[in-house]
Amino acid sequence: MRHYFILVVLFLGFIQCKESESSANLNTSSQNSIQHAEGFSIEKYDGFSVVKVSNAYPEAKDNYTYVLHKKGVKIPDSLQQFTSIEVPIKKVIVTSTTHIPALESLGVENTLIGFPTTQYVSSEKTRALIDAGKVRDLGSNQGLNTEVILDIQPDVIVGFSVDGDFKTYKNLEKNGQKIIFNGDWTEKTPLGKAEWIKFFGALYDLDEKATEIFNSIEKEYNSVLTLAKNSKSQPSIFAGAIYEDQWFLPQGDSWAAYFLKEANGNYLWKESKGTGSLALSFESVLDKAKDADFWIGPGQFGSIKQILESNPNYIHFKAVKNKNVYSFSTKRGKTGGAIYYELAQNRPDLVLKDIVKILHPEMLPDYELYFFEKLK
Repeated sequence: MRHYFILVVLFLGFIQCKESESSANLNTSSQNSIQHAEGFSIEKYDGFSVVKVSNAYPEAKDNYTYVLHKKGVKIPDSLQQFTSIEVPIKKVIVTSTTHIPALESLGVENTLIGFPTTQYVSSEKTRALIDAGKVRDLGSNQGLNTEVILDIQPDVIVGFSVDGDFKTYKNLEKNGQKIIFNGDWTEKTPLGKAEWIKFFGALYDLDEKATEIFNSIEKEYNSVLTLAKNSKSQPSIFAGAIYEDQWFLPQGDSWAAYFLKEANGNYLWKESKGTGSLALSFESVLDKAKDADFWIGPGQFGSIKQILESNPNYIHFKAVKNKNVYSFSTKRGKTGGAIYYELAQNRPDLVLKDIVKILHPEMLPDYELYFFEKLK
């Protein structure tokens, strides 16, 4: 449903740059302004920024450096080897639905001119642009339509990869296109993922606005986190669902499991190692979770009736009997995409509020669930 889907070691030592009216230099020291995200850094200098992206995909060994500069600024000789991008950009192609909320938060969604498989986009604002013919469909991520891209000529393509296969992007670079990789989805913490809005802020020369947006999200997240820690109970939780005879559920170090822990819940597979999914039998899940208080994220099921029609043995779960089953898959965009897959990683404060409301409703008495819905 969603396109889940860069640190050349740069010695900035005693470098002397040729001075001119618009020359950029590295004489002004700068520290990385990123606090939570591990996959990228931003170092700001006079007239330009150096963005370094690592973890472009899981276990990535290659790192990527980009120089984002204002118009007319001369890049120091020591940085000439890296991809340079004039900011603010005015035309962009992004390749994951998780990039869309960042553009909208910054108010630059009108700069989006192309996207692979536009039917996956759920946001009403961007869907309106797509329906108006202002955003071209580029085919699939694995085979971006080069002809269309060369026709619409973006300033930059924000790409991503799940496995390091950059063949399509390399071909586009040979045709003069500028690529900058985004690894937001590889972050392990909610605030780490959300901080990638600063990546987009740098591309649009909107660093201050991006920081303000992130700081607001961080403040709300930490506020709810404090509430959760003060709750007296720790309800037990299981997650996931059956797919092709196996029950897939989040591993203990995964992003989804992280939220359940932050909300002061007892996720029954919290001790499992890894950031992906466990594949278990129905029987093993039933044996461990039959008395669990909540079932959160039951796949594509939209009602308790659907759950029992799929397998009558689900009735043996206490959470099903008590109708304490909550799903995010019921809330969808115009073309059927789950809103959660597009927006959740950009708004971890809302995800955490949802789960705290589910587990500890007394902590947020006036809050209404945003992503999740209790199945009937």
